[in-house]
Amino acid sequence: MAHQANVGVAPNGQPVIILKEGSSQTKGREAQKNNIMAAKVVSELIRSSLGPRGMDKMLVDGMGDVTITNDGATILKEIDVQHPAAKMMVEVSKTADTEVGDGTTSVVILAGSLIEKAEELIDKEVHPTIVVDGYKKAAKEALRILDEIAIKVTPGDKKWLKKVAKTSMASKLIWRESDTLSQIVTDAVVAVADENNGVYTVDIDDIKVEKKAGESLKDTSLIQGIILDKEVVHAGMPKKIDNAKIALIAAPLEIEKTEFDAKINITNPDQIQQFLDQENIMLKDMVDKIEQSGANVMVCQKGIDDTAQHYLAKAGILTVRRVKQSDMEKLSRATGARIITNLEDLSKDDLGKSQIVEERKIEEDNWVFVEGCKNPRSVTILIRGGTQRVVDEADRSIHDSLMVVKDVLVKPSIVVGGGAPEAEISRLLKSYSNKLNGREQLAVQKFAEALEIIPITLAENAGLDPIDTQVQIAAAHGQGNKWYGVNVVKGQVDDCERLGIYEPTIVKEQIIKAATETAGMLLRIDDVVASSKTPAPPPGAGGGMGGMGGMGGMGMPGMM
Repeated sequence: MAHQANVGVAPNGQPVIILKEGSSQTKGREAQKNNIMAAKVVSELIRSSLGPRGMDKMLVDGMGDVTITNDGATILKEIDVQHPAAKMMVEVSKTADTEVGDGTTSVVILAGSLIEKAEELIDKEVHPTIVVDGYKKAAKEALRILDEIAIKVTPGDKKWLKKVAKTSMASKLIWRESDTLSQIVTDAVVAVADENNGVYTVDIDDIKVEKKAGESLKDTSLIQGIILDKEVVHAGMPKKIDNAKIALIAAPLEIEKTEFDAKINITNPDQIQQFLDQENIMLKDMVDKIEQSGANVMVCQKGIDDTAQHYLAKAGILTVRRVKQSDMEKLSRATGARIITNLEDLSKDDLGKSQIVEERKIEEDNWVFVEGCKNPRSVTILIRGGTQRVVDEADRSIHDSLMVVKDVLVKPSIVVGGGAPEAEISRLLKSYSNKLNGREQLAVQKFAEALEIIPITLAENAGLDPIDTQVQIAAAHGQGNKWYGVNVVKGQVDDCERLGIYEPTIVKEQIIKAATETAGMLLRIDDVVASSKTPAPPPGAGGGMGGMGGMGGMGMPGMM
């Protein structure tokens, strides 16, 4: 029961104040019930958004901005969750997003299901610690089974990568264009991957994603190079350069002002002219250095003086300025150019190459495209779509797809989707539980039941009867059809391998690990001590400012 936790009683009968006034404490069974309820509410909230037939959520923030999405991590991030147990569920979804990029909805649903099943045991007086230990054993066995049933694929096999990307898009708004987009995503990840003896490493940051509302999703394209959301600095410069030789400069093309106040005594007007001419000569020297290196495109991270712009335009060098450092690094990887911090060091060997550098008008903005790089280590996906909302959701969906393709490149192992692996693990866990003694056996059985939430939810969201589906899947798996799951399109239990639904094994691993850990952490809590928030003082009461405000107000009429 929640009660004031700030008073204890000493042996002499004197009250002892322990916690701050207004602190509350929830103990034992009630604390557990509250936490379990909070976790279940979060899980229920996003359950309807799982799978290709899942629904979207419209989220409106305090500023009135609208987000429409069915990405678990985004939904939970946008909602202002108050309860500490619910916040833990939000965290587990965020972690899945950062680690593997997908499975953000599944992990929360599974954690909620594990907690719900544990509650049934706790109600029967099974100690939470025994449940948690049983869950750990079950998770370990589940991961072993998962590894056993997984399909090992050839590292870097584009055919499999595309299938995985396509499955990831099946539950998103962009599924209609999944054929084209999955190809774009696969090509982008393979382009930036580094291979060493058949082992791949991928940094997703090397793939720049630019988005612009207008046209439609199918006009999304992969640029073999980088798009800069800047325009050419001077009207007199060329807007297009073929066979570009690109200099990347991280220093300003400006005359630095002196740090301290300098005094110059001028005795006749000619000296002023000499002084100005000297500045021009210095700027002209800078531009000459760039021209001598053979560069016909210059991208500068800092500012460029107007005079320098004039000289660059005369030299016919297409120039872009104030480019972000991250974009400079991407340009360096894409074109092979070296970023130069001192103009004196610039030489022909430092230049990067691309077939074309061109300023193009995209809707109302002018952007500079650096494309046709021979072997780019950094590429850009330009997302188009009917409205800003569509483009934003496409961006989130493409991020998930990029991550799952990366997952399979890094760990070339996949499983079939549609709830089939969960159903198979659940079946094998049930027979494993029979070998255990004591109450842990019950916990392992509940873990197996909890896993079935994934196929059940997919079925519910597709409008099927969850109980019938569960029975049919269990029967199919019992007969040795391990890849039978929910075919949400036709609304029946089907062989998901034949349907080409594939997911990275590493995503399933992350879901099982993270959900088990979160459930375990929540179930072990038996006491919640909450300190009170300090209330703000009422206006005008106490505090110097409040008092002064009142006095000022009183004095005003007299002063007028």
